[in-house]
Amino acid sequence: MLSRRITKILIVQDDDSDLIGDTDSENRWLPPRWILFAVVLFWVGSVVTDVVVLTWGRVDDLVLLLVLSLFFSLAIEPGTNWLVRRGWRRGRATLLIIFGVLTAAGAFLGAMGTLIGTQIADLLSNLEVYISDTVTRINNWFGTSIDAAQVIEQFNDPNGAVQNFISAQRGDALRLTGRALNGLFATFSIVLFTFYFVADGPRIRRAICSRLRPAAQLRVLSIWELAIDKTGGYLYSRLLLSAVSAVFHGIVFASAGVRSPIALALWVGLISQFLPVIGTYFAAVLPVVITFLDSPIRALIVFGIIIVYQQFENYVISPKVTARTMELHPAIAFGAALAGLSILGPSGALLALPVAAMGQAIASETGRRHVVVDSDLLGSDSVDDDVAETE
Repeated sequence: MLSRRITKILIVQDDDSDLIGDTDSENRWLPPRWILFAVVLFWVGSVVTDVVVLTWGRVDDLVLLLVLSLFFSLAIEPGTNWLVRRGWRRGRATLLIIFGVLTAAGAFLGAMGTLIGTQIADLLSNLEVYISDTVTRINNWFGTSIDAAQVIEQFNDPNGAVQNFISAQRGDALRLTGRALNGLFATFSIVLFTFYFVADGPRIRRAICSRLRPAAQLRVLSIWELAIDKTGGYLYSRLLLSAVSAVFHGIVFASAGVRSPIALALWVGLISQFLPVIGTYFAAVLPVVITFLDSPIRALIVFGIIIVYQQFENYVISPKVTARTMELHPAIAFGAALAGLSILGPSGALLALPVAAMGQAIASETGRRHVVVDSDLLGSDSVDDDVAETE
């Protein structure tokens, strides 16, 4: 009897241990099947991201050159098309316009370089005279008693702050030479890409449209044509306003006896038109400073004339010139220039203006318009007579 009881107990314990073992095996945690896929995806994505970042770091300059070339091609294509309609071959017409642009840019840079070099040479040769005159004016205006001889002595001190600064700038000559060579190479690349974008423009558009359906082709060509018209029109209107401004200021500067009136007039004309909002004030600095060295009163008069002309241009000349092209809102232009400057530097600030003009044109031409409701918040001209018909 005892042996039978012991046997039953052992059998029951074995059965209980089997149940416990089965329960542990069922409760054991197994990872989901997607964990392995997620781990592989993470590492593959990390590697791909590193490759993309590394590749972009190598080709970002090339992309910038291509973008600049594209928008320059949009700007000069209306002129090329105008010559082609009059019997010119497309390649020759493109070369003629590019040559004209490079000639004008070279003349402007040459005039500004001559002006700056002449002013620096004159300043160095008559430095003591300018310092004495400046100190005398400061003493007369503010009642101070600054010693001009002491200021000249501090300026000529070989261990002084001024001479140390000049010596430091001389050490950067090699770096500036390298930048100049890089700039020449970038300019050559932009000219080459711009030529191909314009000369082979129809072929490029045909290749793109061959991959699209007819309806998509019409949309692409419509946007492309709008970009050409608005970008080119905007830049041409800016150049025309620059020419008018340069002629006016050239006459004023020559009459006022300002040094290098032609170079300064070109400077004021271009900077005031292509640098939004603050361009007029920034452009006025150079002629005012140069005139101030000879006569502070004449410098004040020159500054006043520049500001008065800008107001006359804004309300009289500019609306007539841009009526057939496009007027870019000052706030949009200023914001676009700041964005371009922060993203791509000075070239981005220049590129941002035609980009904003093209974007504003595309936005104004797309979508439906409706009659605006009458409200005091909209002013007296709240209802636009030229809106599109509502459905």
